[in-house]
Amino acid sequence: MKVLYTLKDANYESYLVGGCVRDLLLGHHPKDFDVATNATPEQVKALFRNSRIIGRRFQIVHVRFGREVIEVTTFRGPHNGENTQHVSDEGMLLRDNVYGTLEQDAWRRDFTINALYYTVNGFSIVDYTHGMDDLQSKTIRMIGDPEVRFKEDPVRMLRAIRFAGKLNFKIQHDDEISIKKALDENIHLLEAVSSARLFDEVLKLFMGGYAEAVYNLLLKENIYPRLFPFDQAVDTDFYTEFVKQGLVNTDTRIKEEKPVTPAFLFAVLLWPAVEVLTKQLQSQDLSLIQAVNIAGQEIIEKVNVRITIPKRFRYMMRDIWTFQIRLPNRVGRRAYKLLEQKRFRAAYDFLLLRSQVSQKVVNESDITRSTAIELAELANWWTQFQTESEAGRKTMLNALPHTKPKRRKKKAKRA
Repeated sequence: MKVLYTLKDANYESYLVGGCVRDLLLGHHPKDFDVATNATPEQVKALFRNSRIIGRRFQIVHVRFGREVIEVTTFRGPHNGENTQHVSDEGMLLRDNVYGTLEQDAWRRDFTINALYYTVNGFSIVDYTHGMDDLQSKTIRMIGDPEVRFKEDPVRMLRAIRFAGKLNFKIQHDDEISIKKALDENIHLLEAVSSARLFDEVLKLFMGGYAEAVYNLLLKENIYPRLFPFDQAVDTDFYTEFVKQGLVNTDTRIKEEKPVTPAFLFAVLLWPAVEVLTKQLQSQDLSLIQAVNIAGQEIIEKVNVRITIPKRFRYMMRDIWTFQIRLPNRVGRRAYKLLEQKRFRAAYDFLLLRSQVSQKVVNESDITRSTAIELAELANWWTQFQTESEAGRKTMLNALPHTKPKRRKKKAKRA
């Protein structure tokens, strides 16, 4: 409100716009607030000492109030069709510093429900694109030709899925110009999006508290394989259920305001491919731990072509996967050493997930009843071990079947 009134008092137009207006109208709690104005970035910056101009493709101003950041954007105008130097061969906008009027700005936005403007000048909603109608009918509708708009920015395809999953809206498909049809014909354009940007978009898809709904839509629209190009071998009931349950658990943690790390999320998303490749590598006479390490590295490298996962998350993902091989080895001091590792908790949660899913889909795919029982017993053992007294832990360890360690072969002495 301070930003809106400061701009108004300086004789500029100012509006709350986009997701914050949409969410308030739906009774949700907005995570952030965006402001649109006819003031240029330089004029906005002159009004707020606590601000800075950012962006290359389209300059915006961040006005900071402590930890809160209000994003202020100048009204955008229509493109000059003759000027193609800022457009890629596929039609993607590379630079976008074209200013315009409020109405022009509305028609430049992506979806009708995101083109609603609230003004303190009369305390009313300005709606040029019938976004209020689509809010009431719970419809995701593109402003303009979906095919053209997707070519301008292919990430809009993911945004359509995200909003549909988040708001439980249907994606518009009843007009001659259909979002669904445009999705089918232009999904390949996601390959032109930078892998770093796709990483950010995947986090928005799966870490907003509605990951399960988004996952189902990504599968339905055949977009998921574009993000994670795995072999058909991972497309089984068990692995689909594994990813889905992992996302359900993520949604639950977010709703309970518990921390969620991208490393655990990606460890879940990639585990089906890692486990399938691990089994293939074991047939080549590699040890289980070797196979998991190699499989994990290969799958991460394959995904990184599409989605750049930061190194700090990759290290944690590999630790979570290798822990699945180490957790069954509890004899002697091994259980204590594993418990002391900083990745233990994440690996333990991952084990619980594997056990939880195996109970659901036992006897399906390659999950046998014995495997499900083994996972359940292992998960229960580690759950109890963490809360037991020292005496209780010793009793649990003594009850484990002990195997004699293999003796290392002596190296032949050099002559």
